[in-house]
Amino acid sequence: MEFDIAIVAVVSTLAIALHVVLFVLIRRWMDRDLALSFAGDDVAKHGYMLECLRRAKRQGVKRRQLPEWLERESSRYQATMA
Repeated sequence: MEFDIAIVAVVSTLAIALHVVLFVLIRRWMDRDLALSFAGDDVAKHGYMLECLRRAKRQGVKRRQLPEWLERESSRYQATMA
């Protein structure tokens, strides 16, 4: 009986850990796709927007504010290129 409980506990812990890892990976992919969506087809802007995303993470920009923050940075890029 005790062995069964240990197996259930280990499997449950592993399942929760897997879900957490998948959740974090999917959030990272979504953030990356968001940043690249502001770059369009401009290859040089892709690198700029990915750097902006890294800077946003370092500065602690909240997820709700991230789209607006990236949009501002995207417009700054366009202003410097014009």
